[in-house]
Amino acid sequence: MTSRTPKDYWFPAKRYGWGWGVPTRWEGWAVMLGYFALLGVAVWRIRPDRAPFTFFLAVVGLSALLVAICWLKGEPPKWRWGKE
Repeated sequence: MTSRTPKDYWFPAKRYGWGWGVPTRWEGWAVMLGYFALLGVAVWRIRPDRAPFTFFLAVVGLSALLVAICWLKGEPPKWRWGKE
């Protein structure tokens, strides 16, 4: 396994807490744009007022996909206290 440099990460780690921050590469921004676009399509096509459970499943699925991409292409997550 090769080690990646901070410039290779699409999503850097947050300074405080656990998870990822704002994308730093165009690929990360494309993923975020796609995520929000697909959420918009889900609102338009599924209609949360008519099928709330189906809409919920769509949001959970899209969010799980986003987290998986962040996990694969982002800085390794760990709890951070802002001292790094």
